[in-house]
Amino acid sequence: MQQRPRILVDADACPVKEEIYRVAYRLEVRVTVVSNSPLRVPQHPLVTRVVVGDGFDAADDWIAEHADGAAVVVTADILLADRCLKAGAAVIAPNGKPFTTSSIGNAVAVRAIMSDLRAGGDRIGGPPPFGKEDRSRFLSALDKTLMQLIRRLPR
Repeated sequence: MQQRPRILVDADACPVKEEIYRVAYRLEVRVTVVSNSPLRVPQHPLVTRVVVGDGFDAADDWIAEHADGAAVVVTADILLADRCLKAGAAVIAPNGKPFTTSSIGNAVAVRAIMSDLRAGGDRIGGPPPFGKEDRSRFLSALDKTLMQLIRRLPR
């Protein structure tokens, strides 16, 4: 039996938690906020907080273990996105750009190259600042992805 659609949030550095709650309440979709330390979450029956502790990749491991075809995962972590896509989940970055099975290989490769450059002492810039357009793109992508899941899965 398939599960109901839900959102799994890699929450420690997620800048769009309020937007996630807003969409989840409107569509009546459960949200699990996963973090290494306690974060404030709304007191709402659709929102659950999971604190995994501070072990290396503990939040990522929890999310990857619970990701499946009924989940939308929100993360900026490319390696976690790869694991979740392999488990069948839809994955959206906080800037609204979806990770897909066709784009993740390139993203993993670029991440590895950038890591090697940083390790070699090269000073390279990080991502551009998070802005209003990113927030808007995220809201649109989350809504679209959840609507597709809701149509496909039994409620």
